[in-house]
Amino acid sequence: MRKKWWKESVVYQIYPRSFKDSNGDGIGDLKGIVEKLDYLKYLGVDVLWISPIFKSPNDDNGYDISDYRNIMDDFGTMEDFDELLSEAHKRGIKILLDLVANHTSDEHHWFIESRKSKDNKYRDYYIWKEGKNGEEPNNWGSAFGGSAWEYDENTNMYYLHCFSKKQPDLNWENPNVRKEIHDIVRWWLDKGVDGFRMDVINAISKHPDFPDAPETEGVDYPDFGLVVMNGPKVHDYLRELNEEVLSKYNIMTVGETPLVTPEIAIKYVAEDRRELNMVFCFEHVDLDRDYINLRKKPLNLVELKRVFTKWQKGLEQGGWNSLYWNNHDQPRVVSRFGDDKEYWEKSAKMLATCLHFMQGTPYIYQGEEIGMTNVKFESINEYRDIATLNLYKNEVLTGKRSMNEIMEYTYQFGRDNARTPMQWDDTEYAGFSKVKPWIKVNPNYKKINVKSQINDENSILNYYRKLIKIRKENEIVVYGIYDLILEEDENIYAYTRTLDNKKLLIICNFNEKENIFNMPKDINYKTCKLIISNYEVFENKIDEIKLRPYEARVYELI
Repeated sequence: MRKKWWKESVVYQIYPRSFKDSNGDGIGDLKGIVEKLDYLKYLGVDVLWISPIFKSPNDDNGYDISDYRNIMDDFGTMEDFDELLSEAHKRGIKILLDLVANHTSDEHHWFIESRKSKDNKYRDYYIWKEGKNGEEPNNWGSAFGGSAWEYDENTNMYYLHCFSKKQPDLNWENPNVRKEIHDIVRWWLDKGVDGFRMDVINAISKHPDFPDAPETEGVDYPDFGLVVMNGPKVHDYLRELNEEVLSKYNIMTVGETPLVTPEIAIKYVAEDRRELNMVFCFEHVDLDRDYINLRKKPLNLVELKRVFTKWQKGLEQGGWNSLYWNNHDQPRVVSRFGDDKEYWEKSAKMLATCLHFMQGTPYIYQGEEIGMTNVKFESINEYRDIATLNLYKNEVLTGKRSMNEIMEYTYQFGRDNARTPMQWDDTEYAGFSKVKPWIKVNPNYKKINVKSQINDENSILNYYRKLIKIRKENEIVVYGIYDLILEEDENIYAYTRTLDNKKLLIICNFNEKENIFNMPKDINYKTCKLIISNYEVFENKIDEIKLRPYEARVYELI
């Protein structure tokens, strides 16, 4: 296995709108991130992935870009970005930008030109199709509800938007589009950024026939992803991007890739294919979610272990995993797979332990390190996320579902769970801003905040610091081989990591009951040493352990 700096790094994701407001307008900004760089250095992270900061009308909070070489007004100026890049680098922290290249904003000058006429030179920068029998070109549904096609009166044609109608999809078949993207990526790399997270990058190659998606019962417009993801030329496009630009810099790349399996993912990340360093998969965060009935399902721990193990083993030879529980699109993990009430602290630490000792690069989402939780706003009017608001419009206003059903689903899975302001202290607005923020603060900020944890040796925050420190000081945590044990146990997630003659044992109790861990007979060891735990441990006997609620332990076996 080849050693790389990005394999040995820990990434921290910042959602800039909600991280820190420096100028008192209620919106987080680049100078706010600069203010908190010493905190991030204290935490021990190596890389900051910053959600989109490019010029945008913010239909989808920056994932609709109108100018790739300019900074969003809400976030500051290019001078502010240059300061952030310089100050981060001074602290040994790298910057990963969020590249959205599957689509642009409809306010990007390419699209403004494209929709003017059929013979405009930018027409083929986007995907335009004639209607069929007075309807859309096919049955594809947008990720945010409704059709993925929007009729444009000006030229009597439809354009494709797999997301919001203000996010028209780029036509990567056009070599001029690919050259434009190459030039943008090169421009930022020459400025000194250290890599990119690439938004829905496996959607850039559409099937040339644009076939209908498989019908789904109860759904008017089936999921476009079933036809679009991992399209016929996606690897050609990524290899070209790598060959022309990425390979010329010492950077890291991670692609957001819905609907991939390890067998598909290895084609993106195998080192000899020269495409991306790693991808984000979604299997583990889809296990408790019923997308059709819009409900939460109980988590099946055996299935979660199967999914993680499949990915750990599938990318073991020549690939690399990304490790995450949370991001800007996912609910808070302590509320989801843990217990955000009685066992809030213990379960947050357990979940962190379980993830951070696997093989791969860990990603921490802002606030995860202090155990931030989901939020329940009283009114739909307090939500800001386009996906949540469209769900309300498409389901409640059409009479398909009740308000209670949609609010309950939003409490469980709404993206705004991740987007409430970072909780820095217990002052008004949680120290995020001095004025009312763009979205409400989670009311529990007086209890859950950085200030209350930073000087507490036993806090969740300082537990994350310990996990990061252990990773940096022990090569086995980065490069050791993962092996699952107790596969069928419905309560305990236990696995080993092995490197040369060293072995670690990781034991995690995934519920509020006491459970017995019995050491498998085929694991040989003479003595053991406790590396980290989320409870005090008084005995060193590990053949049989009575695990307390949400207990986690890591041992070195000798």
